[in-house]
Amino acid sequence: MTPLTILFTNNTLALRAGTELYIRDLALELRARGHQPIAFSTILGGVAAELCAAGVEVVDRLDRAMPAPDLIHAHHHIETMMALLRFPDTPAIAVCHGAAQWEETPIVFPRILRHVAVDDACLARLREMPGLPGPSLRQIFNFVDMARFPPRPPLPAVPARAAVLNNEIASSNVLPALREACERRGIALDVFGAAAGRPLDDPGRVLGDYDIVFGKARCALEGMAVGAAVILCAASGLGPLVTTNEVDRLRRLNFGFRTLDRPVTTEAIGEELDRLDAADAARVSERIRTEASLTGAADQWEALYAEVLSEDARRGDQDRLAEGLAASDYIRGISDIFKAGFATYSEVIRLRAELATARPRPASPAAGE
Repeated sequence: MTPLTILFTNNTLALRAGTELYIRDLALELRARGHQPIAFSTILGGVAAELCAAGVEVVDRLDRAMPAPDLIHAHHHIETMMALLRFPDTPAIAVCHGAAQWEETPIVFPRILRHVAVDDACLARLREMPGLPGPSLRQIFNFVDMARFPPRPPLPAVPARAAVLNNEIASSNVLPALREACERRGIALDVFGAAAGRPLDDPGRVLGDYDIVFGKARCALEGMAVGAAVILCAASGLGPLVTTNEVDRLRRLNFGFRTLDRPVTTEAIGEELDRLDAADAARVSERIRTEASLTGAADQWEALYAEVLSEDARRGDQDRLAEGLAASDYIRGISDIFKAGFATYSEVIRLRAELATARPRPASPAAGE
């Protein structure tokens, strides 16, 4: 397609976490295809530095001299609204990566022509949002940059090494149960993640050394991509071993929190470990490498960009009043949260009640009128 300038927005570009790495991988793939991605966030860090080193422009302000992009690829509502107001003639696509997180709250705005969910839980959130037209909703599932996660040799019949890949699992929560279940079966366990004090900047370099990966969401997808057997797990709960019978259902839930439906106990973990089948794990990996690749996702995004730009060209002049009202409603919707930084939310509610009581009521019509 014709090369585009695409502005990505995100809450941060600091830690190597879900949406940060999503933008990193997709921006680099689009740049390789001839597009010009630009990444914007008010909080920069390691991921921003990585993008800059790879030749992608990164900004923490939408400067007056900055030319308008062709399209806004938006994550997170505050940064999204900044970009929409700064570039009043640029259409946008907004992506929802979380079914509950505040920063993933969908917003209604005339120039957001598509709202994209990365899984079924996010799609349900979009459908529940008043004012989002059904035809604007889409799904594009998460992906793995397969070049960063090469396949490992075939799994042994009896697993010997396991890895935890999760930023929340630690000795203070579910790690003791994981260790005990693995020790009972002679499986060595290594732990990677922020809570364990071992963040992993390049998981693709080491995941191929492990037969089993405990993780969720992106980390689980990466484990499957290299060919490890993956058991869905986080500090909040335990999910199943990912098998060919369930991989489609679990992927529709992004291998995320809605799959973690059991407490993390030594016995429950052991049940999943005892279900491990090396041949089945290989078939799961083959499916993921075929169906969840970065290149496949980039194809879908390019097609959606073309669809949105074509629709925007047919829309004609922007309705500035409608956009102003949408921006005003958005600011009204978040104002209490920011004001709570100066007073507790209960105090805000109390003041509102006082104002409502003090406000003059309209006179009742006289009898017989």
